[in-house]
Amino acid sequence: MTVTGRFHEARSLLVRDVARRLASNFCDGVAVVTVSPDGGVRGLVAALGCVPGMPFLPCGTANAASWLAERDMLLVLDGSDRLGPEALTWLRELLAAAPGLRILAAGRHPLAVGQGRVHRL
Repeated sequence: MTVTGRFHEARSLLVRDVARRLASNFCDGVAVVTVSPDGGVRGLVAALGCVPGMPFLPCGTANAASWLAERDMLLVLDGSDRLGPEALTWLRELLAAAPGLRILAAGRHPLAVGQGRVHRL
């Protein structure tokens, strides 16, 4: 699901609040990541490895995808409009391989990954 709208702060607050409320619904919890300005896969994986409470992710994007594929968790992407084409492709492949992974994104535009819902603010 993607929350879209013109105002970054409102989108960010909403997805973070939803994530906090839904955390108990996921065995492996919630990982909230602010997408870096470069929007690349390496930055996304590095940010995931820095999430408080998140175990250290294996090095490399393929290993991280394999590790995430075994999780039952909510991945929150704040600033998803900064994701580059390579990162979007990686997320599509990740969702195909990870049945327990859900993505909640906040950005100006809908996240071009899967058949998610879009909620406009």
